[in-house]
Formats: sequence, structure tokens, C-alpha cells
Amino acid sequence: MTETGGTYSGEQARKEKWDRRFLEMAKLIASWSKDPSTKTGAVIVDTDNRVVSVGYNGFAKGIDDSPERYNDRELKYKLIVHCERNAILFANKSCKGCTLYTYPFMSCSVCAAMVIQSGITRCVAPECPEHLLERWKDDLDLSKSMFMETYVILDLYKE
Repeated sequence: MTETGGTYSGEQARKEKWDRRFLEMAKLIASWSKDPSTKTGAVIVDTDNRVVSVGYNGFAKGIDDSPERYNDRELKYKLIVHCERNAILFANKSCKGCTLYTYPFMSCSVCAAMVIQSGITRCVAPECPEHLLERWKDDLDLSKSMFMETYVILDLYKE
């Protein structure tokens, strides 16, 4: 529904349809992560809805990704590469003007800075699940502020 009580325009409905498709794709990509606590996925899409890159959270190529390392939270945080960073690093072309889809929540502040630097102009994610808000709320609020300051559009969907 629009603010005036009418229905979505055809363009709005089409945009939401693509958004939900790419969020489902990010969810699938997240399932590839070996992180036992939080699996995250990212999809970068150009203005023609063509996939530019994908990424999930995990250790750098060649780093032993044993369960013991993932279960040691302090060590894991030093070794892990977030899904957004992997997607940006593996893109075979510029991300300028692209849209980033992340699952299960939006980018942390460090990744938000990389998103901004890469030229991505829109981010789409589900609203942060309640069970993750305690740990991530302050950082996600900082990300939102960074996006607003740099005119990166942020669209959050209820799942």
C-alpha cells in the first residue's frame, strides 16, 4: 500500500518482486558459510538486475576453516571475511551504481564503509531478527547513519 491508501504501482511491485528474489538468493548463498553461529550471504546486482557477484562469510582462501576456529569467537572475528567484502572483492567489474542484497540482516559499519567506497548506491536486507538485535543494534544504527550521510538507499523488508 502507498501512503495515500492506494495500491503499489506496477513499478513498485516489480521492484519488490526482484528485491525478494535476490534476498532469497542471498539466503541461499548464506547457507554455504561454515560459521556455526551466523551464516551471511550477499548478492550484488547491476541496474539491469544482472548478478555482478556473490559472497558469504568465511575465512580467506587457504586459511584452515576448522570447526575449532569457528567456535573460538575471538579468533573467528579476526579470521572471518564478511559476505559483503567477499562479494565486493570477487566482483569482476565495477560495483558503481549497483544494489547490494544481504541476508539475514544489513551490513555492519565496517562493511558499510566498504559498500560506500565501492560505489554501491542501494542496499536491501531483511529487518534484523530480534535474537540478533542485542549484539548488532548499535553497529547497525551506525551503518544506517553512514548510508544516510552518503545518500546510499537502504530498503529493509519484513520477512
